[in-house]
Amino acid sequence: MTCDGAAEPPPASPRLPFDFPRPDPMTDQTPDVATPVPNYDGPRRILSGIQASGALHLGNYLGALKRFVELQDQGAPVYVFVADMHAITVWQDPAKLTAQTREIAAAYLASGLDPEKAIIFPQSAVRAHAELAWIFNCVARLGWLDRMTQFKEKSGKHKERSSVGLYTYPVLQAADILLYKATEVPVGEDQKQHLELTRDIAAKFNNDFGVPGFFPVPEPIIQGPATRVMSLRDGAAKMSKSDPSDNSRINLTDDADTIASKIKKAKTDPEPLPETLDGLNERPEAKNLVAIYAALAGLTREQVIAQFGGQGFGAFKPALADLAVSSLAPVTAEMRRLMDDPAEIDRVLKAGAERAAEGADPVVDEVKKIVGFWRA
Repeated sequence: MTCDGAAEPPPASPRLPFDFPRPDPMTDQTPDVATPVPNYDGPRRILSGIQASGALHLGNYLGALKRFVELQDQGAPVYVFVADMHAITVWQDPAKLTAQTREIAAAYLASGLDPEKAIIFPQSAVRAHAELAWIFNCVARLGWLDRMTQFKEKSGKHKERSSVGLYTYPVLQAADILLYKATEVPVGEDQKQHLELTRDIAAKFNNDFGVPGFFPVPEPIIQGPATRVMSLRDGAAKMSKSDPSDNSRINLTDDADTIASKIKKAKTDPEPLPETLDGLNERPEAKNLVAIYAALAGLTREQVIAQFGGQGFGAFKPALADLAVSSLAPVTAEMRRLMDDPAEIDRVLKAGAERAAEGADPVVDEVKKIVGFWRA
C-alpha cells in the first residue's frame, strides 16, 4: 500500500528474451508491428510422415514416398516418421498397429530412403511430440480448429462420437513439424490447411512469448504431376485405402498381374486422348491416368499428351500398365523381403528414434523454459 492508502501498481512483468509488441494471448489476432520481426535463420530441414493405418497404395508412392527419396538427396536433413499417434485418432486394432508401423517403415526403405541420410522413426517413440502438442493446444485457438474441413469430413454427421484426438489432430501435426524446426513440408492438397494452422501456431508462439524467429514458419512443398492421385474408379475421388473397391487403387503389395488388371479395368471415357492438355479439363479419369503416367515416367503431362495424343485407351492403358509394373515391382519385392525380417526394420526404427530424440529433446527443453515451466 502507498502512504495515502491507494493500492500500489503491480510490479512490472519480467523482461522476456526479446522485447517487441505482442498480441493479446487470449485472441487469435496479430497486431501490426512497426518494427520488423526477425525471421527464423536456422538451417533448412524437411519433415513428413505417413499414418500407420493400413496398406499403402500408388497415391502414397507418387505423392509421398517417391518425393521423400528425391528430397533426401538434396543435402538438407530429412525427418520421415511413421505417424502411429495420428493413427489412433480413429480406432486401430492394437494387434495390427505394430505390424502397420513396420509396413510403413518397410515401404520407406523399399522406395529408396536411406537411413544413413534420412531419419526414419515411429512418432510415438519420441515423447517430445506429445509434450509439445500439449503446449501448442494452449497456443492454438478453438476458432482455428473449428475451421478445419478435414475433421468435418471424417466425423460426418456424428462428430460427438469422434475422439478429441481427431479434432486436435492438426495441433499434434504442428508439433510434429515444429519440434524439429522443419522449414519445408511435403504436403498433399488435403493437408495444406493443416500446414496453414502450423504456420499460425508458430507465429503466435513466437509473438506471445516474445521469441521472434524461435520457430520457423514452414513452407509447403507441392510439386509434381501426380501430387494428388485419384481413384481408378472415379476420377473425382482421391485414391484411398478406405475405398471398399480394391480396384479403385493399386496397392504397393499388388503383384504384376494385379497391377495390369486394375489399370485395364480403370474407368475411362470413349474418346481418344486429346492433342492438348486443355482437352483433359472435363475428363477427370483420363486426366488422372495421364498424371500417373507422367509421375511414374518422370515426364510432364504435356510430354505425355505429345506422345499419346489422338490415341485411344486401347493403346495407352497397356503402356501405362507396363510402366507401373516396371516401376513398382522392385518396391513390392523389397517390401516383402523386409516384412519377412522385422528385426531389420526394428533396428532402423530404433536408431532413427534415438537420432530424432537428440534433435527434439533440446527444443522441448527450450520451449518449457520460454513458457515458464519449473526447471530443476
